[in-house]
Amino acid sequence: MSKVYATYNNIISSLGFTSSEVVANIHQQKSGLRLIDNSEIFSQPFYSSLIPGKKLNEVYSSIATKEKHTRLEQMMITSLNAIIKDSALSITNEVGLIIATTKGNIDVLEDKSSFPKKRAYLSELAKQVANYFGFITEPIVVSNACVSGILAIAIAKRYIEQGVYKHVFVVGADLVTEFILSGFNSFQAMSNKPCKPYCKNREGINIGEVAASVLITSDEKYLNEEAVEILGEGSCNDANHISGPSRTGEGLYRSIASALQQANINASEIDYISAHGTATNYNDEMEAIAFNRHQLSKVPLNSLKGYFGHTLGASGLLETIVGMHSLKNNMLYASLGFEELGVSEPINVIKETTPKQLTAFLKTASGFGGCNTAVLFKKVK
Repeated sequence: MSKVYATYNNIISSLGFTSSEVVANIHQQKSGLRLIDNSEIFSQPFYSSLIPGKKLNEVYSSIATKEKHTRLEQMMITSLNAIIKDSALSITNEVGLIIATTKGNIDVLEDKSSFPKKRAYLSELAKQVANYFGFITEPIVVSNACVSGILAIAIAKRYIEQGVYKHVFVVGADLVTEFILSGFNSFQAMSNKPCKPYCKNREGINIGEVAASVLITSDEKYLNEEAVEILGEGSCNDANHISGPSRTGEGLYRSIASALQQANINASEIDYISAHGTATNYNDEMEAIAFNRHQLSKVPLNSLKGYFGHTLGASGLLETIVGMHSLKNNMLYASLGFEELGVSEPINVIKETTPKQLTAFLKTASGFGGCNTAVLFKKVK
């Protein structure tokens, strides 16, 4: 079976409009979270990382599109355009497109939106993005709560291994809207301060927005300097509760076990864990239990939620890309906001940006409905 790689990538966020710019700010431990006081978005002030609208409009307008797109479509098109251009890959029937999102164009259902309500269908979102770039194959939507971004990478790998496609572009994004914020607020899960994953003083989640994209391919001529091989992946639903994870971390534990088995490596070969780390009580505790069940308590670990908040369906994709750059730079990036361990099992949370020789990393994610995904990546160059 041919090897499958993740290569050209882009992140659009409050910390920059290229992956390298975003990672440089993470290296300096700069957070994109800000106190947002805008009653048009939410009735009370909240911490979030929002993509600057003015800059998004400038970059999107420079692409010279004739169509009218929603804000989310603009985010996806702008990010995806960057890697299609950089890779110089022609769009043929060997090239697939996967869209990762949780709520899609949820904002078009608001009274102030000028777009037709049918644009809220995820299939319509996918069609808009695919048609803009002239994809020949039908786009695929992965909408599986907060594992959507990393699960999309796993699915792209499977399609390539099965010979369905030779290359797959993956793009993910979600918006910060009143609907999203009200939902998390109803769970009493939102923090009124910047979030602190795994910390004893954590008070809850922040919601943020990014757009991120990556090329998945089996063709080695498309590998760039931060390219990684996708060694193995696994996804498992713990079937515990619609919003609460298994207290034993069973779904995440099994996902990691599947990824390790497929990769044919031992847990001891993992140099770093890019974890989910939402800064909610149940999620962080569950992850710590699952990692300890795999004897991963001493492996350096971070959550990037302190830089962006939880970016929902894009989070796993965003965090994978940062992990790719972490391997390239041989650098462990701090889990921002962490002060004192606040989970029952020991984990090795990264407190400061630290140089370290790195070869392989594990990316994990968990979400509502009991979904869990784990993917193992290895440095190529």
